Amino acid sequence: MKLASLKKERDGELVVVSRNLKQAVKVSEIASTLQQVMDNWNTLSPKLQVVSNELNSGNCPEAFIFKPEQCSAPLPRAYQWADGSAYVNHVELVRKARKVEMPESFWHDPLMYQGGSDSFIGPCDDVLLASEDWGIDFEAEISVITDDVPMGASLEECADKIRLLMLVNDVSLRNLIPSELAKGFGFFQSKPSSSFSPVAITPDELGDDWRDGKVHLPILVYLNNELFGKANAGIDMTFNFSQLISHAVKTRPLNAGAIIGSGTVSNKQNTDYGCSIKDGGVGYSCIAEVRMIETIRDGNPSTSFMNFGDRVKIEINDKTGQSIFGAIDQKIVKHN
Repeated sequence: MKLASLKKERDGELVVVSRNLKQAVKVSEIASTLQQVMDNWNTLSPKLQVVSNELNSGNCPEAFIFKPEQCSAPLPRAYQWADGSAYVNHVELVRKARKVEMPESFWHDPLMYQGGSDSFIGPCDDVLLASEDWGIDFEAEISVITDDVPMGASLEECADKIRLLMLVNDVSLRNLIPSELAKGFGFFQSKPSSSFSPVAITPDELGDDWRDGKVHLPILVYLNNELFGKANAGIDMTFNFSQLISHAVKTRPLNAGAIIGSGTVSNKQNTDYGCSIKDGGVGYSCIAEVRMIETIRDGNPSTSFMNFGDRVKIEINDKTGQSIFGAIDQKIVKHN
């Protein structure tokens, strides 16, 4: 089942989307928003599944053409957005470039920060920022939306509470990060509003590509229409989503509609630092990794961060080339 939210008021208007992302149907008689569904998953999701089956079989006369640009994030605002760093290769690169030793604990104790969840960006909306000097970067990630998860839940319980998956562009302002972290109080200004894919999908939509709490498919990243990365999200993921959720609920519960992110997808590629697309590798899911490698190799970075007018596109296709979540496709625009 695939769900989306058309832009309407603060919390959007829920629609069921066809598997091929070509059609959608409104379901106000079942639920008006995705948060309503998350709050009543066991009751409402079977009814939505019936609609999904009808839509995919072509027996839905109320269907209309699905247009991602009309969508907000599937959850336009959420009660919780916590982003992990499950791909420890990414963390290791950053620390190597800074010539800082990575604690051994990072390999068995996940990193996670709590992000702003009250103003998510739609998948095709501009990313509005005031200055290029902030070091504008994208981060291609996968996220899950959970049901209620009790504090201290086991890994098995956490796995059972994953209801939906989405793609994320965790927009990062790299030049603001060092001074914020130096204060010892975490991210805030350096992590503006995040963007999410047009649709959220139930895990069964991935078939065998969803296993072990991971998505075993490449996440495609295009920078200004040129392929920048195709790292496989199922490779080098040190902590799967069950482990990330378990980490989040160690000291608190998660309420239905909580979003947990994977962090930047990153593959080591059997090399010290990974390898770019042009050099025959799978590339990268953020500009920062390229700059870290340049710093390690050359002493200084040579690749620039994003400028106003630049575009980023993030997508995952199935083995037939069909887009699964739809694409995050955004332009960086100056905020006046």
